[in-house]
Amino acid sequence: MDKIARAFEGKKANIGYIVAGYPSLEHTKEFLLNLDASSLDLLELGIPYSDPLADGKLIAQASFETAAKGVNTDTIFEILDEVKADVKKPIVFLVYYNIVFAYGVEKFIKRSGEVGISGFIIPDLPFEECEEVRSLCDKFKLDLIPLISVTSAGRADKILSVGSGFIYALGAIGVSGSQRASEERLKSLVASLKQKSDLPVAVGFGVKNAQDANLVKSYADGAIIGTQIVKLTAKFSGDELVSQIEKLF
Repeated sequence: MDKIARAFEGKKANIGYIVAGYPSLEHTKEFLLNLDASSLDLLELGIPYSDPLADGKLIAQASFETAAKGVNTDTIFEILDEVKADVKKPIVFLVYYNIVFAYGVEKFIKRSGEVGISGFIIPDLPFEECEEVRSLCDKFKLDLIPLISVTSAGRADKILSVGSGFIYALGAIGVSGSQRASEERLKSLVASLKQKSDLPVAVGFGVKNAQDANLVKSYADGAIIGTQIVKLTAKFSGDELVSQIEKLF
């Protein structure tokens, strides 16, 4: 829990997303070992899923390809266990609830904490399951990060009541990497969330470059870039990948 709070201390947070195991497990392991040297303050690590409803075409394809290679939850846990002593920056899982449910909710949350995960973003978490997940996150001292969009702002109080860590404000209408909502609507959403909660607010979906990120960080507490970083992971590795990601923020 404290790790996520520290990612926002005294600065606007740069948050990135990658698909675990894409383009290879070794590539992901190398990326994680380079995380502390990168410009990212926090990493979202996506667990591959065969039907990623909230993701855009590129991320969905990367996820599908990786799942087809046999990369699964246990494989990812193994990699995280290997690198956890060498990674200080916070990592959160972006994971679909079906994966959590199939693994066993308590077993999944407990194991995540053991391998160094700080929290969870679960795009398809049914609200009726939130209390159980929230309770287990509290038990193992992990965060359940709430997702709120310009179209779900009316339910913000209900969503925020079970959230912690930071607020993920969805900056686009539709799937990941799609066109952003108007700046006016985004600013209004962020301002409203800041009135309702003391949690930092980061904006993602539709943030594609340094211009977008800097604009978002002028009124929010952090910017989240996913699709563009996944593109970079397919082309670069090591220090060059770290350098390319820095240019996005």
